[in-house]
Amino acid sequence: MTREGALLVMAGVAVVLLALLAWAWVRRTRRDARYTAPVGELPDDAVETAVFSGLYVATTRHDEPLERLAIRGLGFRSRVDVTVTTAGVALDLPGQPRIALTRDRLVDAAQATVAIDRVVERDGLARVSWRIDDDTVVDTYLRPQDASAKALADAIRPLITPTGSDA
Repeated sequence: MTREGALLVMAGVAVVLLALLAWAWVRRTRRDARYTAPVGELPDDAVETAVFSGLYVATTRHDEPLERLAIRGLGFRSRVDVTVTTAGVALDLPGQPRIALTRDRLVDAAQATVAIDRVVERDGLARVSWRIDDDTVVDTYLRPQDASAKALADAIRPLITPTGSDA
């Protein structure tokens, strides 16, 4: 085979792989279109208790850290500012509206080591489990840069009410 022939084969394989990736993402986006992130503000009387800067890693199905959900605003890894208040948790991702996880949505806050496409040191991620709708719990993974994942999970945990803790 000539050099040009090999180049054409490689280019063809690359195009096919890119097309398959695009097709898979479109299917995933359609599958998850029924979910919407809770966009908005927390109540005005909410008192800020902690702020963390870091990375938003992913939102996955509950207890399935390798099954990414393609939710508008939460589909891709990004920087994030996490604001913990007495009324809930706000996620501020660049270029996206504020995501407000009110206390009634919060189910659990813990540490994790792995989420889709990210493995970190033991307990290096904070996992926030929350209700995206009445019947569905999802896990959002955050990697704080200015504090430990334990500090972030500990700041959120007091907000979880007993009625919101049953998954």
